[in-house]
Amino acid sequence: MKKEMRSNDKLINPIGLGTWQLGAKWGEEFDYDEAYDTLQTALDNGINFIDTADIYNDGNSEKVIGDFMKNHENDFYVVTKCGRQLDPHIASGYTPEAIEKFIKESKKRLQVERLDMILLHCPPTEVYDNEALFNYLKQLKEDGVIKGYGVSIEKVEEGIKAIKHGVDAIEVIFNMFRLKPAEELFNLAKENNVDIIVRVPLASGLLTGKFDKNTKFGEKDHRNFNRNGEAFDKGETFSGVDYETGLQAVDELKEIFQNDNLAPIALKWILMHDAVTAVIPGASKKEHVLRNLEIDKIDDLTKEQMDAVEKIYDKYFRDQIHQLW
Repeated sequence: MKKEMRSNDKLINPIGLGTWQLGAKWGEEFDYDEAYDTLQTALDNGINFIDTADIYNDGNSEKVIGDFMKNHENDFYVVTKCGRQLDPHIASGYTPEAIEKFIKESKKRLQVERLDMILLHCPPTEVYDNEALFNYLKQLKEDGVIKGYGVSIEKVEEGIKAIKHGVDAIEVIFNMFRLKPAEELFNLAKENNVDIIVRVPLASGLLTGKFDKNTKFGEKDHRNFNRNGEAFDKGETFSGVDYETGLQAVDELKEIFQNDNLAPIALKWILMHDAVTAVIPGASKKEHVLRNLEIDKIDDLTKEQMDAVEKIYDKYFRDQIHQLW
């Protein structure tokens, strides 16, 4: 299954590969061999869309992708992100000089002459009012330094502003527990030929259906220490929903779909939205890649099933989170 990106003529598998955990579980050391095997498994099974960032595994995600691509030139379309290295991470740090440095370093790690796509990595909201910065990114594209540019966002309002600046792509959290992007943002993206890349599609694993009230997460796992946004935006952890409430919603989803393995169903649900270009479930090892590809066994969801998911969202989450992101 291939899908054409809106911002160019690249054909991609809409099931991509997110590399936040590539070669490492949360908080563990990076395993180069395991990362390499994961990329090989992705390639062998038709995945050609990879999402990474300069800070993932201290740059090792980009490095191993770069090493792998030496022998597989043009096999992958790679989206990378920049900005989170800024310390402090404030709007004034997003300067042309900083962006130029980040791009240069990512190109070196990825071992490419040009980046396929560079996204600003969840910058402060004030950055979206910096027209000069977006004009600079546009110039970099026109000069051939990058092939495309965009933003990874926290809030729908940020995506709407970014589209007005002419971006090629927006990366956004969207899943069965986070419905707001499907409203104004998706329609605006389609109208402006902006690619939508969906991250956190399984709500940090909640939507796999494998967790319960006794599940324990490692000390360095964000699902343990960031439940309330202690370390970063709480919307990144379990999509910002209360864990115990999420388990209740998951139980109802299992009843609706008569299946305890919700992951492929949750991914299929996302791709039922035609504004979505790609979804990037994470994988720390090759088995996770194969698990994500089980979506190919799932039939299109019916209108009744789609409506049932929205009813669960309305019941458990809309009042609590809809206005936040």
